[in-house]
Amino acid sequence: MKNLKKFLAIGLTAAMTMGLAACGSSSSNTAASTAADSTAASSAETTAASADSEAASSASSTADTTAAASDQKFTVGIVQLVQHVALDAASKGFEDVLTDTYGDNVTIDYQNAAGDSATCATIVNTFVSNNYDLILANATPALQAAAAATNSIPVLGTAITEYGVALGIDNFNGTVGTNVSGTSDLAPLDQQAAMFAEILPDAKTIGILYCSAEPNSVYQADVVKEALEKAGDTVNIYTFTDSNDVANVTQTAVSECDALYIPTDNTAASCAENIDNVARPAGVPIICGEEGLCKGCGIATLSIDYYELGKTTGNMAVEILNGTKKVSEMPIEYYENPVREYDADRCEALGITPPDGYTAIAEDE
Repeated sequence: MKNLKKFLAIGLTAAMTMGLAACGSSSSNTAASTAADSTAASSAETTAASADSEAASSASSTADTTAAASDQKFTVGIVQLVQHVALDAASKGFEDVLTDTYGDNVTIDYQNAAGDSATCATIVNTFVSNNYDLILANATPALQAAAAATNSIPVLGTAITEYGVALGIDNFNGTVGTNVSGTSDLAPLDQQAAMFAEILPDAKTIGILYCSAEPNSVYQADVVKEALEKAGDTVNIYTFTDSNDVANVTQTAVSECDALYIPTDNTAASCAENIDNVARPAGVPIICGEEGLCKGCGIATLSIDYYELGKTTGNMAVEILNGTKKVSEMPIEYYENPVREYDADRCEALGITPPDGYTAIAEDE
């Protein structure tokens, strides 16, 4: 804009000079022309100076706005269903992105519901009444509570297996379209089912163990059951309602099956040690839906990195808080390239040798 105004001013000078030259003659023409040149040049300088001033003022205003935006403070609430390795890692990845981006300008209120869905609702209602800028819902019951509590505050889910199932959306197309979006921890279920033939080819009766109160566990169990039955296996379903009956249900399952499958089930993950205390002495191997659960009671998994999943969710939060994207337009994001892993100690104890292509799960430091 500044260069354009200078160009116009110079053009105006030239036009005035030519006009005065045509009206005069001899030395009077020269004097008039000189005077006109001086006047026009002065006008051009004034115009250019004005343009410079406007540009400087605009730049200063933009800089002030940017500075103000960089100093904006946010409060973000995290509601996590229960404490266990996978969900903890997802929350940590999310927090790290926000603190790295905003430093002291972000306040994160982390709340754990200790496995109680009703507590999730209480936590979220507090976030809403305090008008937080964004809510992270870690695990399905937390997401359901957040979606029910607000339709205006942006809600991001993480460690959610299937959003259509969790939110009751028929023919889900990948974008919720409301104030809810987030990331999914769903690994390819057909590939998880195929792991039984790869690692446990002699296992023909397989039990699927999960918490009936978790809709995403029901979804995973149905898909894996169908895949196993297509492969010629007999499949039995064993469900528990909460942590109190996990051991008894597991005891029944190991007495009737050659091997077990446990999906990404939060209640099972929180009770992994109890499950292992029943299954390992019985010599019944378990293939799990995710790494944290596998560390607790499994021999193998096709799993994702929950810390990286949390970071992906954190990056989505930054785009929302910065105003560069609308949560209603953000599709659910998935973890790419899950890996086949095995628990070395448990495989050795059960006399199982994983095939090529499986990586030993790193031991906790």
